[in-house]
Amino acid sequence: MEAGGTDDRGGNARTRAWERVMYWPFTIAALIFIVVRTAQVVGDLDGIARVMTATATAALWVVFVVDYLVRLLLAGRERWRWARHHLFDLAVVVFPALRPVRLLHAATRIRIFTRTAGNSLRARLLIYGVGAALLLIWDISLAVLEVERHAPGANITRVGDAVWWAFCTVTTVGYGDYTPVTWQGRFLAVLLMIGGVVLVGMIVATFSSWVMERVTRGHEDQQPATKADITRALAALRPADPAATTPDPSPPARQD
Repeated sequence: MEAGGTDDRGGNARTRAWERVMYWPFTIAALIFIVVRTAQVVGDLDGIARVMTATATAALWVVFVVDYLVRLLLAGRERWRWARHHLFDLAVVVFPALRPVRLLHAATRIRIFTRTAGNSLRARLLIYGVGAALLLIWDISLAVLEVERHAPGANITRVGDAVWWAFCTVTTVGYGDYTPVTWQGRFLAVLLMIGGVVLVGMIVATFSSWVMERVTRGHEDQQPATKADITRALAALRPADPAATTPDPSPPARQD
């Protein structure tokens, strides 16, 4: 952290205070967004009900825009550096489907696997991987259902069909019993395929790392060390006062 309380990401005491105060309100807002969006699409709402859900969605969008702008202004003269290091926050504002990702960050704050740094890292990766995969499946399912439901010749007309199709697609199984017929649905399918390959690969890698640790348990000399483990080991070996262990290069005084 630099002088004046500014960190290497452009944040300062004011931005951190705002984030601490507003963390849970905005996390709840992300949860409300999922509920409203689900009700709007699954219920195939029309009339006043659709207007109400659309208004609620727009209000939540304004809330996230205000959050981003407030933090940008609080960054002061470092606002452009803050913006460069918070591109995901900007993406959350631009793409509403990313807002529920805040829920995954909240889940990583639950201290379950804290015995070692490796366990903590794997727990976070697993939460983000599985959570992001489920959110991706649900978001794409809703989007595909919305564009396919009333299209001529469509066979994805119910939420169960959309979720089943999304799971088959994201796991690259692809039974072919349900397929999108609109160009919007096919475009969403491509996004799901790309995202699925990345997320499934991350989940498998994280699980493999956990299995390796279980296999090597009892053989500490074979367990991989994290950068944090090495840093702590070096700090323990470093003398507390280097001057105390450094010999004095000056010659001893002559005694008459």
